[in-house]
Parts: sequence; C-alpha cells; structure tokens
Amino acid sequence: MNIRERFEAEEHEILSKNAAFADSTKGRMYPEEESPMRTAFQRDRDRIIHSKSFRRLKHKTQVFLAPYGDHYRTRLTHTLEVSQIARSIAKAIRANEDLTEAIALGHDLGHTPFGHAGERALTKVSNRPFNHNEQSVRVVEKLENSGKGLNLTWEVRNGILCHKTSLVPATLEGDIVRMSDKIAYINHDIDDGIRAGILTEDDLPHELTDILGHSTRDRLNNVIINIVENSQDTARVTMTKELSDSLFKLRKYMFDELYTNPKAKGEEGKACNIIEMLYSHYYEHPEDMTHEYVQMLSEGEAKETVVCDYISGMTDNYAVMKYSEYFIPKGWGMF
Repeated sequence: MNIRERFEAEEHEILSKNAAFADSTKGRMYPEEESPMRTAFQRDRDRIIHSKSFRRLKHKTQVFLAPYGDHYRTRLTHTLEVSQIARSIAKAIRANEDLTEAIALGHDLGHTPFGHAGERALTKVSNRPFNHNEQSVRVVEKLENSGKGLNLTWEVRNGILCHKTSLVPATLEGDIVRMSDKIAYINHDIDDGIRAGILTEDDLPHELTDILGHSTRDRLNNVIINIVENSQDTARVTMTKELSDSLFKLRKYMFDELYTNPKAKGEEGKACNIIEMLYSHYYEHPEDMTHEYVQMLSEGEAKETVVCDYISGMTDNYAVMKYSEYFIPKGWGMF
C-alpha cells in the first residue's frame, strides 16, 4: 500500500458517510496516472495553489478599489478566509477537507478586475451574461496551463461552479464552501467597512447582532459553531432558522449600506469605463492580446468569449496599465 492508498483508506475510516471519497471521484476530463503520494483532491488543491490565476488574485478587488492601506481584503485574502472557514467546518463534521479546500481555493479564479463592477461591465459590453463562477470553471478547464487547463476532478469543478447562492452543489463539500463564502464576505466586508470609516459596529442592526454577535470574531465563531452543531451526519450544511435568517438579513443590510455606498463605490464608474474601453480595443485589435488568446481565435473560439477571457484574467493594476497605454497620451520625448 503506497501513501495515497493509505490516505484513501483512512478517509473511509474517518469521514462521514455523506462525505466525498477521493477513491470514488467521478474522475478528470482526461485520464491521468494516479499519484503514489497524493489523493486526487490533494493534487487538485496543489494545482490551484500553483496556478497563475491564483497568484493574480492578490491584485484583484474584493470590495474597495485599490485601497490605501495594507489591511483591506483582496480577492486572494478573501479566498484564504473562505478556505479556512470551510476547512474548519469540514473537519468538524467529518467531510473531506482536501476536496473542501480545493473548491474554496478555486472558487473565485474567474473574477474580473475591479470585483463585481468588472463582471457587470463585461456583461454589458459583450451583450452576454458574464458570471465569475462559470468563468472560474473555464479557467481551470481551458485557460490555465497555456490552454491545457488544470484537469481537475469533476467534484472540484462542480463545487467551483455551484458556489453561488442560487445553485446547489453535488457534494457536501461544495455546500460547505458555498456557505463559507457568504459567511466570509459578510463578516470581513463589515470589518473593512468599519476600517474605512463607512460603518461602525453600532450601525449594524442590533436585533441581528444580538443574535449573531457584537464583533466580527464573535459572529464568525457563533455561526461556525452553529453550523457544526446542526450538520453532523447530514448531506447538506445547515444552521438554526434564527441564525440563518439573521445572517441573510445582515447580508441584505450590507448590500444596502456598503456594496452600493458611494464612498466605497464612487470609483466604480471609472472602473467600468476601463473595462468597456479595453473590450472595445481588443475586439477591434485582437492581435494585441497575448499569443495563447490569439491562438484560441484561430482555433474557432468566439471573439466575444476570448476577449472576455483575456480581460477577466487581468489584475486591477494591469487593466489600468493597459488602459493608460492605449488611451492616455504619452508625453513627447526623444526615443
């Protein structure tokens, strides 16, 4: 028995009957020889961590565009917080922690520069819906690794696709990540809103914080414990109705008071303009994209799709740089 086989055997001894087991995966898009050391889900986690799209998350907006200050969340720190919350829940309810971590680390790989504003801008300018969860799957299936993709297991790809509230993942682990994503952004966006001076703890509805907790730390702790206590030996994660209702009312409050707040979102119009102008430029001049994207066009991919692929992969900084290169006049000089 090699190391991988020992890990797989231990999963059957330790994990819940509702967990996904690495040796029972539905497989990859392209068959591969098994690793002697890592399970299928461990390999997926490692491939995501070592991918270029994962590294780019450090320069993509979470809520605040290009914030001054080192302590505001980026898309990368959000991803890491989702992963930590999800792994804590998975471990406590005996779900597959490796699968949970892989889904969590990959769930936002397809996010545009400038957060959801970029997503809306690409939808508008391309005349087709651009959804970051679908783009995250496209990243791991097609765009990473010079067009070869990461060849992840079906369970990881399904969890990445279905992390949105409106969708239902096929696995318990995907359900954990879907819930952890909401828990993470509701609470850390409150923290960032307080840091930015847009909110105070006292501004939050007291009827909700009396139930959830009066600090970010307490809210996270209370929600995670509640989920763990109510999700033992269940096929889906759940929490008490009182806590669930309070959490999603707090989510609505955040949409009303922070996510549409002019102080936090005052620059979004400029960000959308950057995305729209870049789209128009690359649509008219596809040769200005990098080689692998030009190659995709020659292989028959729709131009709208490839231009969205290229722009959505940009960091905030790179999008601003390319916008400046194409649309801001340069000073005259001797070259």
